Amino acid sequence: MKKILVSTALLAGVLSYAGGFRVSLQGVKQLAMAHTSAHAEDASVAFFNPAGMSFIPSKLSIAAGGFGASNKVTFQNLNTLQSTSTDNPLGTPFYAAITYRPIEKLSVGLSVTTPFGSTIQWPDNWEGKEMVQKLELKSFYFQPMVSVKLAPWLAFGASYIYARGIVDWDKGVTQFGGQVNIKDTKASGHGYGFGFYFRPDPKLDVSIAYRSPVDMKAKNGTATFQFPSQSIYSQLKLNAAGQDGFSATLPLVEEYTIGLTYKVTPKWQVSADFNYHGWERYSKLVLDFQNAPIGNQADPTVLVSPKNFRNSKTFRLGTQYAFTNMIYGRLGAYYDESPYSNENFIAETPSFDTFVVTGGVGFKLKKFGVDLAGGYAMPQYRNVNNAALGFYGQAKAKAFYFGLGVTYNPF
Repeated sequence: MKKILVSTALLAGVLSYAGGFRVSLQGVKQLAMAHTSAHAEDASVAFFNPAGMSFIPSKLSIAAGGFGASNKVTFQNLNTLQSTSTDNPLGTPFYAAITYRPIEKLSVGLSVTTPFGSTIQWPDNWEGKEMVQKLELKSFYFQPMVSVKLAPWLAFGASYIYARGIVDWDKGVTQFGGQVNIKDTKASGHGYGFGFYFRPDPKLDVSIAYRSPVDMKAKNGTATFQFPSQSIYSQLKLNAAGQDGFSATLPLVEEYTIGLTYKVTPKWQVSADFNYHGWERYSKLVLDFQNAPIGNQADPTVLVSPKNFRNSKTFRLGTQYAFTNMIYGRLGAYYDESPYSNENFIAETPSFDTFVVTGGVGFKLKKFGVDLAGGYAMPQYRNVNNAALGFYGQAKAKAFYFGLGVTYNPF
């Protein structure tokens, strides 16, 4: 029986907004200032550092927002000079948070975000179709949290993370002129986060936070094969519908963040962040089919695909200026490292070393706030040299994002 090469990358995500498939779009105000974290004006600080809740001026705070994220990746085979571009739909990450301080030294909150995921869509018949034709990943983080003010200038906070995920992945099976869809809508995982928030001086905020990895486990996924002839189904031990079950685990990696905001004058503040992402956890992907003998291990139903991701860093710098008590202008820039080398470039998770510039405006209307933000990414081109997949050429990308956020601080 022919051996099907089902190459890699279950649950993998899309073009990097913060390396790999991390999507750094959890606050519109924050995005306008390069997505920096030490901003405790409202509930949007909850995702970045639960300890920041203790320094929100109001007892009750609500924040919510959404983004449009557009990106396009182009791959060129340098031997044939043929170029292929993705036709990705607009990504729509969102966030929502609520915080409440029942007593002076204790705050509680809930954050809902989409920190990993996106969608990539290549043409069905492009040269990398055995890796991916279309891949859609969605993740949802639900984080209840608590913060305790240990001193007037110091707070500690912690959160529990419950994550749900969806994967829908199409790829070609050229040996039989067919296609396989790998899908799971009930992947889940657990994690936690904690942090310290300091305000040693009215002019200075310092945020130190850690968010743990989450192993997203797809326990009851379905692989649906489509071939010109159903006679292949029996060879692969598929059911009458051409289906088999599978299980897999995708690590959504940990993140360390140190951030600060300094008020240079009452109207002007400057913020900076450093992020360290633990992508080394994604060294390989194990896909375990129930019956289909399409793996590459001693157990023929187990397929192991090397990923060889490495830890990466992000450097951020942002600023805000208050034109009046109601209108604020914001700017930022950051540099985001790709989590893998040219030798490990993969089409299902195209990632680039990227410079990003951001900006936005904010409006305060008594208890309400409205924020607008945008970002333009400048990914650096890559010379693709993946010998393991026989994938060679040059990859380029471009991306931009925009967002609208609202806040409400009633008392």
